[in-house]
Amino acid sequence: MSSATILGLSGLTLTARERAFFRAVQPWGFILFARNIDTPEQLRRLTADLREAVGRDAPVLIDQEGGRVQRLRAPHWREWLPPLEQAQRPDPERGFWLRARIMADELRAVGIDANCAPCCDIAGPQTHPFLRNRCLGEDAATVARNARATALGFLAGGVLPIIKHIPGHGRAMADSHKDLPLVEACAEDLLTHDFAAFQPLRDMPMAMTAHIRFAAFDDAPATQSPVMVDLIRQVIGFDGLLMSDDLSMQALSGGIRQRAEATMAAGCDVALHCNGDMAEMEDAVLGAGAMSEAASARAAAALARRGPPEPADIAALERELEGVLQASEV
Repeated sequence: MSSATILGLSGLTLTARERAFFRAVQPWGFILFARNIDTPEQLRRLTADLREAVGRDAPVLIDQEGGRVQRLRAPHWREWLPPLEQAQRPDPERGFWLRARIMADELRAVGIDANCAPCCDIAGPQTHPFLRNRCLGEDAATVARNARATALGFLAGGVLPIIKHIPGHGRAMADSHKDLPLVEACAEDLLTHDFAAFQPLRDMPMAMTAHIRFAAFDDAPATQSPVMVDLIRQVIGFDGLLMSDDLSMQALSGGIRQRAEATMAAGCDVALHCNGDMAEMEDAVLGAGAMSEAASARAAAALARRGPPEPADIAALERELEGVLQASEV
């Protein structure tokens, strides 16, 4: 049975200790960062080694949003506009689908089959700079359209999209990597604005929670709030695999084991731990425990949508995307 975790690793290759640990604890999946990436050849070997370690076709995740947050970069991979900048170009829905389909081709070529994107958070005047240009628009309808186009582009390319940060991070005026943001908007505004951007994406296979406290609903951050997880399930209607944001972010309090325990008790399916620190990963695994029967069913349903890429002429799609992006410059 899989551990209810998605784990990182320390470097460019899998150490003997990491290999033995992953084989023993069986994390549901893995996540990669810049510290794990050098060349396409190295990355293909690494993703194959991760799957060999657990003896199955485990999902391998990455954050490849474009702009500031992209782990695959030049000279080996394409550089992408910040999402909010592309959202301001003509025909954004087609542009985002093309972008995601081409991006998926790069990811699948190195063994990566799940992407922590798109961000369905709404950019506002108060949105913290760490997030603002990662958003896909400034109102719920625009964000939902652009996010759905992005998600469908990934799926067409055989990559699972992970919508984030559910139920909405856009009002946060603090960086949740460093502090717990407090959102004091009323419930009605949150339901009709922030949370509404996620409802049209409720059929997506996976979602990542927000480490944010919504004062109108609960004192706990959404990741660790049964109230907010119930809202995600019942009000937004999301029934896919729900994973936490990174447990090591400072928005959460307590030790890693306590953070994982609180995350699972709130109703998340899987706990994410990113930094590759072995002692912390051991604590994350202890706190998260094994995947529940319901979580395992949602995980299986998500992986069932990880199909082979649909046939595509990538060069032709690149030319079309270039035309879309250049149209705004005429």
